[in-house]
Amino acid sequence: MTRSKRKQEQSEGDAGLDAGIGGFFGGLAGLVDKLRELAETGEEFSRTGKIHDSNKGVRGIYGFTVKVGLADEKVRLEPFGNIRKDEKSGQTVVQEVREPAVDVLEEADYTLVVAEMPGVSANDVRLDTNDDLLTIDAARGDKKYHKEILLPHTVSRERIVVSCNNGVLEIKCLK
Repeated sequence: MTRSKRKQEQSEGDAGLDAGIGGFFGGLAGLVDKLRELAETGEEFSRTGKIHDSNKGVRGIYGFTVKVGLADEKVRLEPFGNIRKDEKSGQTVVQEVREPAVDVLEEADYTLVVAEMPGVSANDVRLDTNDDLLTIDAARGDKKYHKEILLPHTVSRERIVVSCNNGVLEIKCLK
């Protein structure tokens, strides 16, 4: 996929999330509706965002981070977890692979990517780069993670330094 195509898809995906405070409260209203639906079906959930349906053996986690840009002052909600809406049926599904919470920080000499992947060590992580696209895959036991990150610059695998401590993966992409 080309950089311009990815940016267009990212812009289209962010358009609903960048709607400012109205979009933020709309997203919260949708979350409250989903929690009400879960309570009505008898599924259990906790304050941590974990959802467990003992009848179906389903375990899921859902959350979001709120990011506010300093320059453009846009409010963005970035979801993480393994609960998604199926595009074809419109139903909520629990996937086997989780999307970790990720922060991308621009430093003078490098771009720092921080991903939260509980239960994973550095040996469990596989990275792939393609121009400015960084793909993170990790698996250990029943915990599987996948995330694609569009970086602000092109990076090669040789210019990446990786460390992992207590499930917090830090990736330095040297400039």
